Amino acid sequence: MMADPSVKTQKLKAGTIRRIGEFARPYKWQIIFFLITVIFDAVLVIATPLLLRRLIDGGVIPRDGALVTRLAIYVGLLAIGDSVMSVIGRWFSSRIGEGLIYDLRSVVFAHVQRQSIAFFTRAQTGALITRINSDVIGAQQAFTATLSGVVSNVVSLVLVLVTMLVLSWQITAISLVLLPLFLLPTKWVGKRLQSLTRESFQMNAEMSSTMTERFNVSGALLVALYGEPRREHEYFSSRARKVADIGISIALLNRLFFVALTSVAAVATAFAYGIGGHLAISGAVTVGTLLAITALLGRLYGPLTALSNVRVDVMTALVSFERVFEVLDLSPMVQNKVGASTLDSKNLKVEFRNVSFSYPRAEDVSLASLESAAKPETAQSGEVLSDISFTAAPGTMTAIVGPSGAGKTTISALIPRLYDVRSGKILVGGQDIRDVTLESLRGAIGVVMQDAHLFHETIAENLRYAKPDATEEEMRAACESARIWSLIETLPNGFETMVGERGHRLSGGEKQRLAIARLLLKSPSIVILDEATAHLDSENEALVHEALGIALKGRTSIVIAHRLSTVRDADQILVMQKGIIVERGTHEELVGAKGLYSELYARQDLTTASQEESSVDN
Repeated sequence: MMADPSVKTQKLKAGTIRRIGEFARPYKWQIIFFLITVIFDAVLVIATPLLLRRLIDGGVIPRDGALVTRLAIYVGLLAIGDSVMSVIGRWFSSRIGEGLIYDLRSVVFAHVQRQSIAFFTRAQTGALITRINSDVIGAQQAFTATLSGVVSNVVSLVLVLVTMLVLSWQITAISLVLLPLFLLPTKWVGKRLQSLTRESFQMNAEMSSTMTERFNVSGALLVALYGEPRREHEYFSSRARKVADIGISIALLNRLFFVALTSVAAVATAFAYGIGGHLAISGAVTVGTLLAITALLGRLYGPLTALSNVRVDVMTALVSFERVFEVLDLSPMVQNKVGASTLDSKNLKVEFRNVSFSYPRAEDVSLASLESAAKPETAQSGEVLSDISFTAAPGTMTAIVGPSGAGKTTISALIPRLYDVRSGKILVGGQDIRDVTLESLRGAIGVVMQDAHLFHETIAENLRYAKPDATEEEMRAACESARIWSLIETLPNGFETMVGERGHRLSGGEKQRLAIARLLLKSPSIVILDEATAHLDSENEALVHEALGIALKGRTSIVIAHRLSTVRDADQILVMQKGIIVERGTHEELVGAKGLYSELYARQDLTTASQEESSVDN
């Protein structure tokens, strides 16, 4: 009754049923055996009342003790058989259900992992998790709760009605007259429950969102520094109070429905006993028949209630499948070319040839149902890079500098094919990166970002993410080279120390050096540094630069830098502005050219001098 009736109006995409069948095919025989147990259980619904009729009419009234004993044993055996079949049915049900959940979750997770970075910049994490959790479970129920419910209720209803009509059509007809009195409260209570349930789901979602935002490290810091505990408490309590009030209303409505159901059933039973009693006195029916009909009457209204909402149940399960298929049908924007070759990862040269790029449209990389925006985007990003050409020779450092928004980070994202170029080509080791496998390309590239991400796991697990089979000696050597071992060896748990969510238990410099150690374990041929020292203090910056000196040695490196003093020794410096390369050369050449680089360097030089003078004054 709490199901949303609006699903009945939804149109399923063509082929949805066929695709559901493909997922169910591995469980074909298990589903068949499961349905056999369901039908057997439904048949037992009429078997016991009929045995009761035989026991009264053939055993109790004629005083046949042997028959009474035999029939009582049969009733007991049926009860045991019902229990056994129930256990068997539950085993099949769990095997089918959990198997489908496993299959769907595995397929969806693997497919989402293959999506491009553009997909994750738009899709809500919560919406994706819902697809893998709630929608997958909803789809699984199509083959367990919904399928078994429909089959069981249809079989039970048909058998009960036919049996009752055969036993006494008069009592059956009079009993069914009260059916509208049963359906009216069901319909009214159902509508109220649907409305309250939707409101409850919405309020619970808001509470979950509030807790998710406040309970992560960044949110907790923001609340601690800017928030007011009283205001936060009142905000959360108001929603929790509404959820509690809705829960009370739902509980009262459920009780009201139960009272209405039992009252109508009691009245119907009273009618059956009254009319049937007179028929039994007149000899039209036997006493056993009367008792059998009243027993069957109690098993009539349950299936009727369930089947009155069967369309909603079926459509809810099918829509869950469709929402899962919607994710599976979204083709990754970046994927391996058919027949892609493996990249040779030694002495790699990076070359950009007339590369132009603009970020993809939302409809090309994501699903509207996975995004949540108050106002949809109406304008596209436009061209971010225009006719970019340069070559980074093996073992050399190429620095990319320029003002914010010039396109520096976009270049770093194009090399490992996080996005594909719109025109032109990028060559690594002389091969177009679209012609080699993503695994071999990204395996040859190591990246250290401005904000190094660490998983909420141990230091060892974060390091082994780059090399799963790394030994402790290899990890120690990488950490020594990255100038982080002196910290790790002082920790009580060493490599087994938990770094906290997003690595918040470590300082910015420590996170960066751990990220460099991870890069050294990977041992890539190409290293990309994207503002790796932008937000570090002078002491940490010196340590990180010392670590980077080891990490970059003998490797082709692309360094995106905001502080120009950090790239003075680069083999070539590319100066970008508004998506184009406006200058290129060495540090001395660019300073002497008196162009944008010289202006930026002079400005930073003045700022640094001013900061040092202020430090001396202090």
